[in-house]
Parts: sequence; C-alpha cells; structure tokens
Amino acid sequence: MNDDQLRSALQAEYLHLQKTVEDMDGRSLTIKAWSISFSLAAVAGAFASKASNVLLLACASAVLFWWLEARWKTFQDAYYGRIDDIEQHFRGEAALPSALQIRKSWYSSWNGGSRRRLWEILTWPHVALPHAAVAAIALALFALVRLRIFPL
Repeated sequence: MNDDQLRSALQAEYLHLQKTVEDMDGRSLTIKAWSISFSLAAVAGAFASKASNVLLLACASAVLFWWLEARWKTFQDAYYGRIDDIEQHFRGEAALPSALQIRKSWYSSWNGGSRRRLWEILTWPHVALPHAAVAAIALALFALVRLRIFPL
C-alpha cells in the first residue's frame, strides 16, 4: 500500500470510527430512556399498588440500567485508542504502518480496560445521571415508607 492509499484508507477508517462512536451515543440515550421509563413506572406502581417492595425493584432496575450504560461506554471507549492513533498519524506525530485495524485495536483496548475502567465510567456524571438519581430516590422512598415517615 503506497502513502496515498494508506492516507485514504486511514481517513475512511477514521470517519467510520467517528460515526460508530456517535451512533453509540444515540444508543446510550436509549438506555437512559428505558431506565427512566421502567424505574419511574415502578415507583408509580409502588404507590398505586401500595407495595413498598416495588420501590426496591425500581432502585435495582435503575442500578442495572446504570451498569448497562457504563458497560456500553466501555465498548465505545475502546474505539478512542484507534481514533487517537489515526489523529496522531495525520498530525505527523506517529506513523501508522497499516490501516483497517479497528477490531485488533478495539480488542486490545477493551481487554486492557478491565473492571477499573468500568468503575471510572460509572462515576462519570453524564453516565450516572439519571440512573443514580432515580435509584437514590426509590431507595429513599423505600426507607421513608418502611420507617413510617412517608405513607404509601
């Protein structure tokens, strides 16, 4: 592959990676929508049915959706290594020997992230919200109902 072909292939790869990352952001919004819909419906259902244990279900579902979104973000985050490599190549900071290395780069990056990266991502405000808020509200309501401070 000559330099022009490499440059063209890297440009196409870069644009594909950018689209993939943007599409994954859209799916993260879908996860948030599912979380809010189910968890808040469960909170309302707890009050409608006068079943305080359903508040724990609302809390648990919000936490699970939070974890799911963070896990999804680890998949997305694994693409950034290759994006950075291509950007460095075009800035002349590092030469890439070949294009079309998305899978290899993604797998290396994602395997290297481990649980520590997942915990970091869980604390990002744009990932934690609204899941953490809904989980905290549901858990607080459960505690208030159980302590008979707030009637169900």
